Amino acid sequence: MARVKDLEKTPTKTRAMRPTKIVKIGQAMKPTSNIRSRSAKVRVEAGFNNRLEIFSADPQTRIEIIRKGIPAQIVADLSMVMGMSKEGILSSLGLNRATISRKEKTEAALNKEESEKVLGMGVLINLVQKMVEQSGGTAGFDAARWVSTWLAKPLPALGGKTPASYMDTFEGQRLVADLLSMSQSGAYA
Repeated sequence: MARVKDLEKTPTKTRAMRPTKIVKIGQAMKPTSNIRSRSAKVRVEAGFNNRLEIFSADPQTRIEIIRKGIPAQIVADLSMVMGMSKEGILSSLGLNRATISRKEKTEAALNKEESEKVLGMGVLINLVQKMVEQSGGTAGFDAARWVSTWLAKPLPALGGKTPASYMDTFEGQRLVADLLSMSQSGAYA
């Protein structure tokens, strides 16, 4: 089992903050050039190559991580991977922008509720990645970007509401994940 205490603080100060290409969840994040940025650093936390790998951790490890609190910087990492604005992620998860920004600046961990919401978004991305892998067509597929687009589309199964509007609660996240699972099996409601 991964060591959660290693997640408490990660140095994030760099000379420049520049955009970088992010690879799929489960792989180390690498910059596209020799430009260094906060998100491009390869991080070794709790046995993971980067913070985003916690989304694919086993349930017991995720529970321990939630209890301890995940680093606030993971919201910015998730935003970059999904190609979604940080404000969009915070809004769909029902998180306070000022609180998260303050925690990022002070390198503080998110509380249990915040951690669970953010982790739920990442677990959803991991679910989609696994579904595509099971279907055998992963070449060129970006699960994080696909989820970002899918969350913004109104769905008849949700009464015309977007999946993003359900991501602010645990039950809503479960409903959205169940909807994805049903679509894979062909039992789309």
